Amino acid sequence: MPSPPERRALAIVLTALLIDTIGFGIIMPVMPDLIVDLTHTSLSEAARLSGWLLGVFAAMQFLFGPVMGGLGDHFGRRPVILLSMAAFGLDYLVMGLAPTYTWLLVSRAIAGIAGAIFVPASAYIADITPPERRAQNFALIGAAFGTGFIIGPAIGGLLGSLGPRAPFFVAAALALLNCAAGFFMLPESLPRERRRPFSIARANPFGTFKSIARHRGAIVLFVAWFPWILAHQSYPSTWAFYTKLKFAWSDQAIGASLAYTGLVMALAQVFATPRVIPVLGERRAILLGLTSGLIGFVGNALVPQGWMVFVVMTFAGFQGLVYPSMNSTLSKAVPANEQGELQGGVATMLSVSAIIGPLLMTHALAFFTGASAPVHFPGAAFALAGALTIVSMLIVAFATRRSFARWAP
Repeated sequence: MPSPPERRALAIVLTALLIDTIGFGIIMPVMPDLIVDLTHTSLSEAARLSGWLLGVFAAMQFLFGPVMGGLGDHFGRRPVILLSMAAFGLDYLVMGLAPTYTWLLVSRAIAGIAGAIFVPASAYIADITPPERRAQNFALIGAAFGTGFIIGPAIGGLLGSLGPRAPFFVAAALALLNCAAGFFMLPESLPRERRRPFSIARANPFGTFKSIARHRGAIVLFVAWFPWILAHQSYPSTWAFYTKLKFAWSDQAIGASLAYTGLVMALAQVFATPRVIPVLGERRAILLGLTSGLIGFVGNALVPQGWMVFVVMTFAGFQGLVYPSMNSTLSKAVPANEQGELQGGVATMLSVSAIIGPLLMTHALAFFTGASAPVHFPGAAFALAGALTIVSMLIVAFATRRSFARWAP
C-alpha cells in the first residue's frame, strides 16, 4: 500500500495533469473552425494545415524535451512542472488572440520548447513510487488524461457555440490557475542527494538515446513502442476533421464523442490495468492493448454511421494498457537518478512520432477527401494507423521477449 506522503504527492501531480488535459481537450472540437476561419480554406485543406501545427509543436519538443528531463534531474521536478504549466497557459492565450495562421505556428513552437507536462510528471511519479507499483501509478497518468478528455471536449463543444476562440481563453485560464495552485501545493520529489549535474551532451535527443542505449534491451523496447505511438497520432490530429467530413458532426457532437472516448479509457485504466497487468504480465498486457487499439483503428476506418463510432471506441478501451506497461518496463532498466533522462527519452520518441504522425495522418485524410481524391475515404488515417499497429504487435510478439523477461519481477 502507498504511504500517506506518497498518496498526497501523487494526488497533487495527477490533479495538475488532469487540469492541464482539460485545457487541451477544450480546444479540440473547435480547432477545425478556427483554422478555416483564419485561412479561408476547405475543411480538407484545414486538416493538412492542422498537421503542420502539431508537427511544429512536436519538433520543438523533440529538441527541448531531453533538456527539460535533464533539468528536472538537476534542479528537481517541481520547477520544470510549473514552467510547463505556465507555457501552456500563455500558448492558449496567444492562440485565442491569433489574427493569422502564422501566429498559431509561432505560439505552438514556443509551447513545444517548454514541453508537455507529462515528461516531468512521469519522472515525478517514478521518484515517489517503488518499482513494483510503477505500472499501476503510471496507469493513473492515463486515467488523468482520460478524465481530462471526458470533461475538456464536452466543455469545448459547448463553448464552441460562443465562437471558435472562446475555448482557448478558458483553456488559458485553467492552465494559469493550475500553475498558481502548483506553486503553493506541489512538493519536490527528487532529494538533492539524488540529483545529477546537467550535461548538454546528454540533454539532447541523440545524447539521450545514446545514454539510454547503455542499458541493454532498452532500445528494442523503444523500437517496439514507436509504431504504436505513431499510429495513435491519428486521433488528436484527425478526429475533429474526420467526424465533420464523414458524419457532418457539430462541435457539440465532436465534444461528446471525445468525452465518451475519454470515459472508456479512464475506466479501463482505473479498473482494468491494476488487475490485468499483474495477471498477464507487462508483455501480454501490451499485446492485449495493441489488439484493442487495432480494433479501434480498423473500426473507425470502416464504420458507415456515426453511432457506430461509440461501439468501436468501447472495444478500443483496453489500448490504455500499452503506455503503463511499456513505461514501467523501461523504468526498471535505468537507475533512480536517470528517471528524468529516461522520461526525456520517452518524450523524444513521442515527439518524433508527433512530428511525423500528424503530417502522415492529416495528409492521408486530406488526400482521400479532397476534390481530386481517387476515392472518398475519410477513414484513411485510421487505416494507416491500423497497419502501423500490426507492425508494433509483431515486434512485441517476436523481438522483445528477452527484454521483458530481464526486468520481470
